[in-house]
Amino acid sequence: MSIIDQYRCLIEAYYGVQEMDEYDLKVYILKEIEEYIRNFVSEYKDTNFDYKKEAEYIKDNVSLITKLQSSLIVLNKINVPMELILLIKRKIKKIKEEN
Repeated sequence: MSIIDQYRCLIEAYYGVQEMDEYDLKVYILKEIEEYIRNFVSEYKDTNFDYKKEAEYIKDNVSLITKLQSSLIVLNKINVPMELILLIKRKIKKIKEEN
């Protein structure tokens, strides 16, 4: 997985968690992901890549199910409460059933 793909996954995860209104403590998880993203960008600074523009693109154009799936990947890395993971899985399942 390239550095750019890893960054995209982090951003998708951020916006996926942001959609989890069912989870009262999402603000704390979002702060952890934000810190993870800041550290990632500072470590892999690529002057030829517009991180901000890519984040906006992901926010506006990537499907909710993709964002939620990416959040499952990232949340396993930062060791969050199982309750959030289960809520995300339930939401993914519900979206798939509706389509």
